Amino acid sequence: MKIVVCIKQVPETNDVTIDPVTHNLDRRGLAGVMNPFDKNAIELALTLKDSRDDVQVALLTMGPDDYAESLREGMAMGADEGYLLSDRAFAGADTLATGYVIAQALKKIGDADLILFGRQAVDADTGQVGPIVAEFLHQPQITYAASLRLSGANEVTAERLLEDTKQTLVAQLPAVVSVRSELNTPRYPTPRNIQLSFAKPLTVWHHDDLDLDDSRLGQAGSPTIVTKVYAPEPVKRKLTPLTGTPSEAASQLITALKNRQLI
Repeated sequence: MKIVVCIKQVPETNDVTIDPVTHNLDRRGLAGVMNPFDKNAIELALTLKDSRDDVQVALLTMGPDDYAESLREGMAMGADEGYLLSDRAFAGADTLATGYVIAQALKKIGDADLILFGRQAVDADTGQVGPIVAEFLHQPQITYAASLRLSGANEVTAERLLEDTKQTLVAQLPAVVSVRSELNTPRYPTPRNIQLSFAKPLTVWHHDDLDLDDSRLGQAGSPTIVTKVYAPEPVKRKLTPLTGTPSEAASQLITALKNRQLI
């Protein structure tokens, strides 16, 4: 059984800037870390690997060369190999263009029984790439999975947590699943596994290594257009301290709310 976990490297800080020309996040010079939700997807894959002798776990990401750091971290957790899609032609991609390249890479990897994603990336919070990849691959998809198990030779059963209910779904393999953080607690890489991770294969694919339609790549192939980005102006608010005993302070608060017709 082959499992591919698609991961993303995100900025380590919230102190990011916007490129004034492209209106994309300017990631230059920013240290990156693996998207936290993706670690839950890796942990699920490794749990399935621990329960069976025939499971192989591969990691896949798209980005600059330094995204290899996140792949190495995932391999230190226990994944068997990593794939990095790195080319300037992929830069500036929205979720559709990103999903297209990832889907083409998955086709080249081939024979993936289960493709896993984290719920969403913390830098964009869209949660769209997993479902987009499922559509490109014409595979069933399950999103927001809070639990997942192999329920048959060629099927998985997952429980989705929705706003006010739980939903149980069964999907035939191959399938694409995005998981919630409630699913598990990701393991930490041990010093020994960190050392061993550098002996595991990490394959880098560029534009010419994949069967790609150039009109669907990068910013030019992204139908999502950001026309304007701006920071909201700070709002100055008046602070009125409440003094005296708790009863007196409560009375002052009630009077203030009545004067503003809030109660």
